[in-house]
Amino acid sequence: MLSEPTPLNNRNVVLGITGSIAAYKSGYIASTLTQLGATVNVVMTESATRFIGPATFAGLTHQRVSTSLWNMEESSIDHVVLGVNADCIVIAPATANTIAKLALGITDDALTATVLASRAPLVVAPAMDADMFASSTTQTNIDTLLQAGATVVGPESGRLASGLTGRGRMADHDDIVGVVLSVIGSNHGDYTGRSVVVTAGGTIEPLDPVRVITNRSSGKMGYETAKAARDRGANVTLVTTPTVLRWPAGVKTVQVETVDQMRDATLPACQDADLLIMAAAVSDFRPTNRSVAKIKKSETDVLSLQLEPIRDWMPDVLGARLVKVAFAAETGDAAAKALEKIASKGAAFTVANDVSEPDSGFGTDTNRVDIVKPDGTIEALPLMTKYAVANAILDRALPYLRSCD
Repeated sequence: MLSEPTPLNNRNVVLGITGSIAAYKSGYIASTLTQLGATVNVVMTESATRFIGPATFAGLTHQRVSTSLWNMEESSIDHVVLGVNADCIVIAPATANTIAKLALGITDDALTATVLASRAPLVVAPAMDADMFASSTTQTNIDTLLQAGATVVGPESGRLASGLTGRGRMADHDDIVGVVLSVIGSNHGDYTGRSVVVTAGGTIEPLDPVRVITNRSSGKMGYETAKAARDRGANVTLVTTPTVLRWPAGVKTVQVETVDQMRDATLPACQDADLLIMAAAVSDFRPTNRSVAKIKKSETDVLSLQLEPIRDWMPDVLGARLVKVAFAAETGDAAAKALEKIASKGAAFTVANDVSEPDSGFGTDTNRVDIVKPDGTIEALPLMTKYAVANAILDRALPYLRSCD
């Protein structure tokens, strides 16, 4: 499998850590951002070092960790250098104390001084007791940061360090990383300002209140496509059936089940969209009759199902300058079968994959696809992660989008 670029290559992220019990979770953030290609410079408040040591983050990021305005090893203006060079500053966890300092412009530590010296977008992930978060003072300070352009992630509800339950838990580290990717993408990505709609998962057609007819789609290809578009700066709407996957942060997500529900959610979302990528496995058939009560095994020796075809509604999806990309999941000679469908769908091109191939298709983390164009041109792509396949699709859709500008 080919080596693949990571979404944060050549990007500088400052990770601020403040004095909260949630500071240990920041290790996951530092590690993930580093693995995604970013240079991560960690700046800790003195209180944060009481919960977790700087050596942890130095080991995870391979960068020197700043803990004070007075112990800079290279120069007395490290906070200025870090702030100027940053593509994003994320503070996770952010205590009520640090949020108040940021709102008031107080710079009595390395972290607040770095933020004030920077024009980079700021992401704040609050973590504190529920009553502290709900207080009018904290809410006023958060509003001040929001009005200044900061992005606030969370907090979530759950059990807190005090033993109480309420809203104050730091957001999941994957969600925080997702927002960082979205913020950096919106400032630097080639899809900035564009609207992308992605469908994902396998639609569900009920037979009775208990049983359904569906397919093996896991939703992974659609979710990775939504993430890739988000990471490149797009405003993304993901229309998805129920899956075990976590909804991607920074993406508007709409959950549906049936083909009709997916159509009713997708059509209005596409009215002002630039690109539609139909990665969902949409059912071709549904039961002619749906029982209002569970069909009992004792009522029949043999159960026969009568199915009716479902009309393909992708041709109905229209937009002033909408570019459409279709998927074709087939078994054997997928490219040829995709070519037969492409004209009827009104797609710029179709992404065909043979789901019977090893490490490809439903449920896998990788995919091997062909890009099929209306003129019969077939571009065979190698086996790649589904995120890399998503970026390959976005690369090939971009010229069509630019032709509509």
